[in-house]
Amino acid sequence: MDVMTAIQFGRLVGETYDVLPSDLTNSAGKVLTASGTDYTVVTTIYANDLATDMNPSRGDDTVSIGLVCQANGAGDAVITIRGTEGTLEWIHDADFLTVPCPFLVGAGQTEDGFTAMYNSLRTGTAPNSPTVAKAIGSLPFPHPVTSVTVCGHSLGGDLATLLALDLAANTVFSHPVVYTYGSPRTGDSLFASTFNQVVTNSYRIENRLDIVPKLPPPPVYQHVLEPYELNPVRLFPLPAEILVDFTPTCEHAVATYLYLLSRQSAGPVIPLDVNCQPNATGTGSVAQ
Repeated sequence: MDVMTAIQFGRLVGETYDVLPSDLTNSAGKVLTASGTDYTVVTTIYANDLATDMNPSRGDDTVSIGLVCQANGAGDAVITIRGTEGTLEWIHDADFLTVPCPFLVGAGQTEDGFTAMYNSLRTGTAPNSPTVAKAIGSLPFPHPVTSVTVCGHSLGGDLATLLALDLAANTVFSHPVVYTYGSPRTGDSLFASTFNQVVTNSYRIENRLDIVPKLPPPPVYQHVLEPYELNPVRLFPLPAEILVDFTPTCEHAVATYLYLLSRQSAGPVIPLDVNCQPNATGTGSVAQ
């Protein structure tokens, strides 16, 4: 995996969190910048929010969940999908029920909450608006599309995984590139193996101390390829150093993923969120 490319798309996911308005206004025409590349928004992506045991009515709410963009002056299309506030509530759900993959017969089982949200993924606020997979070929891209990259953080990583397989199996965009950050497991072993065979250019980036990618648990659920692990503890040289405050929110934040990726790159280190700096109970070193 090229770390600088992963940072570029991770930055674009971070921009998605910042750009999407709470009033469901379509962000078409806005320009985002990630690692020096400008992208023009073609449309906002909408969905029903993630219903959880703690807040089952959340699934009745329509939210802005992502963006379809295109690099300025190029044919590179990017679909970027953010997480949702319901993700940390979903961690406390105990069932993690499965349902058949909704768009590809024989592709195994997928988590029911993610699948319901994916089925609602659309290019307009109306419930009968075209789904993203069906609409992408007819969207008003400024230039002919030559490549499609799908990226997502947190729950958006699961939606990106489902969307990439849907695009590869059911549209002319049969070779999407995928970058996910802190994604939960999407489905069972048959789903994972199907995805791995059909989507061959996929990078699943995981902070080893982030709880979200550990769920739903195996053996029912299995991760897709290709894993790329980040370590929020620097082990060498001694003394070891804690790099990120050990809280679920900090370990899962997209800003943390960008910080840890940038520490592995040849470029500048991207600042960690000030609220996620290691606790000042000492020097931040691990006791020997």
